[in-house]
Amino acid sequence: MQNTLTYIFLLPILIALVMLFIPAENWKVFRRLALATTVVQTVLSVLLMVRFDQSLVPDSWSSAFQFVEQTEWINMSFGSLGSISIQYFLGVDGISLPLVMLSSFVLLVGVISSWSIQEKAKGYFILYLILSSSIIGCFIALDFFLFYLCFEFMLLPMFFLIGIWGGKRRSYASIKFFLYTLLGSLFILIVMIGLYMSVIDGDSNTFSLVQMMDGSYKSGSVLDPGSPQMIFGYSARVLAFLSLIIGFGIKLPAVPFHTWLPDAHVEAPTPISVVLAGLLLKVGAYGLLRIAYGIFPDAALDYASLVAVVGVLSILYGGFNALAQRDLKRMVAYSSVSHMGFVLVGLASLTAAGFSGSLFHMVSHGLISPALFLIAGVVYDRTGNRQMESFSGLASKMPVYTFFTAIFFFAGLGFPGLSGFVGELMVLMGAFGSSQLSLWIGILATLGIAISAAYFLWTIQRMFYGKYFVKERSWEPHMLDLTSREKLMLIPLTVLVVLLGIFPRLILDYSNETINFFIEQISKVQP
Repeated sequence: MQNTLTYIFLLPILIALVMLFIPAENWKVFRRLALATTVVQTVLSVLLMVRFDQSLVPDSWSSAFQFVEQTEWINMSFGSLGSISIQYFLGVDGISLPLVMLSSFVLLVGVISSWSIQEKAKGYFILYLILSSSIIGCFIALDFFLFYLCFEFMLLPMFFLIGIWGGKRRSYASIKFFLYTLLGSLFILIVMIGLYMSVIDGDSNTFSLVQMMDGSYKSGSVLDPGSPQMIFGYSARVLAFLSLIIGFGIKLPAVPFHTWLPDAHVEAPTPISVVLAGLLLKVGAYGLLRIAYGIFPDAALDYASLVAVVGVLSILYGGFNALAQRDLKRMVAYSSVSHMGFVLVGLASLTAAGFSGSLFHMVSHGLISPALFLIAGVVYDRTGNRQMESFSGLASKMPVYTFFTAIFFFAGLGFPGLSGFVGELMVLMGAFGSSQLSLWIGILATLGIAISAAYFLWTIQRMFYGKYFVKERSWEPHMLDLTSREKLMLIPLTVLVVLLGIFPRLILDYSNETINFFIEQISKVQP
């Protein structure tokens, strides 16, 4: 298993470089290479999960990670001004490993969904593979600089993938996405620089996330927990934590930083919506868990209620907006805003149940939301229309499509036996059992489940029941049931959603020891 993380991380970049030398007219070659790459990534990720030691009980963050790869990458000296040391530092623990597996699988589904793309296929698949490496890199990087590099590199391919292959308003949506996420990155950059100046490994400053989480601070530094500096009357650690909440909250996205998401989803081609919903939003959630909560547990305790309120606001606001939508894809986009709010509530609870629920919900939503966008893409590919009132009685014409739609709608509304139920249940258990949160946080979050049931069930009733109807007569010849390729994408997603709903320990067994250690670290800073 030596260097396996490097293979998963850098293989797409290597294949993208190879694609540069292949003539553009060979469009079939590009999709086959992309498929082979994501298949290899998925196989290697499965091997990691098989060989991961679930029983490892860490006594520090430095002992929590497995399959570690660490070597000096950049070392620049500036004379009397000092030097900068950046490491190529990779590793996974019980939190990041499930997200690596999720990423590999969703990226594979995204390639299959991209199979029909022929226009500018060379550029499309090169950008897609760069995006693949960037996403995986965020989940395995243990050097903050490397994490930030991958985090930023996601912006460029996504900007072009939406801006070139998107819908009619693709330019507006791609620019809005880029500006919002770039703004969030600046908040993260400021904190990264502050941490580098404050954290040491031996006698040298370091970007190591492990040293940052283990609390190896230089005495008297700006972010030293023992004597943090004050800025505008606030502790520098509090301001750093809130900056990370904003920076990663934009990517999550949390209300009120969410407005880029519906536009990006609606204008993005279906495969890119799959990756955006399934993975990019999880990078924001992972950043909050790993960096904001891992490095600033003291500030997380002080501002637990604020984070929970933002989470509840996202749940309710996203849910009510989804209920008001007439465009199927926009409805799914707002449902993502609502469901990612549960991740914030789970983190704010600062309990093992809440943290486990947040992680499980990330994985569950990472399977359900791509399926929902694939479902929206089915009618759009056939008709060029996504308006709900344009369709009725589809169950009689497309029964297989209706079956998969019902499965994922019920998974989205948290039906028992499906993965969506487990994550939301654990988050609510954490919220109700938290000493940091008001009882009202749990009650209002529970209301969000009722709202999600309303918009999912209403959509099924309008589009799939009743007398068969499509708005345009010219659509009739195209209203065929799912193709083999569409089934190939939806069947594995269905199996995983059911499997995780019945056997949640398939994820929780990997994360339990890491999350228990995480909660122990937080409890040490409680007064």
